[in-house]
Amino acid sequence: MVIRKGGFDDLHSAGLAALRASIAEIAPVLTPVVGALTDWDQVKLLAVRLDRLDRWHRDGFIAIGDAAHAMSPVGGVGVNYAIQDAVALANAITDELRRGGVSSATLHRVQRRRAAPVRIMQRIQRAAHAGITRRTASGRFLPRGVVTALRFASPVVRRLIARLIGLGIRPEHVRPSSNSRR
Repeated sequence: MVIRKGGFDDLHSAGLAALRASIAEIAPVLTPVVGALTDWDQVKLLAVRLDRLDRWHRDGFIAIGDAAHAMSPVGGVGVNYAIQDAVALANAITDELRRGGVSSATLHRVQRRRAAPVRIMQRIQRAAHAGITRRTASGRFLPRGVVTALRFASPVVRRLIARLIGLGIRPEHVRPSSNSRR
């Protein structure tokens, strides 16, 4: 459930019964169990931050994953992108490390390689956030329509979306280093 920034106090003031009703409206499948929510201590908020550093590196250092770019929970891609950052970094620096150090130019190339997929996915996530938080005149959330549309989307479209979420915009693959046979 998305709660607008600063909106928790209003939700809390409306009471637990109103929260349970909202949950049941947004996710009807939860109607049979929403009554188990009996205390505000059971309600946990996750602050969502969607941003990225302008520069991920400097001499001898590079930030990857959440340190370089905080992803939203939308699509559950944060860990995938962090792992892909690590793979891209390992592929780029292994041979240089064996020779004694990594150049800033190499770190810059890693950022340039990974920044584009991150920017694209963050745009997708921002669009999803906008769709989730947009309300109709009646005050209802719209995501149910998005979920319904995806359910009836062609199998090809569903596979493409799953691939985009599961593998990312630019999937990384571990490459053996040129000195790996030593």
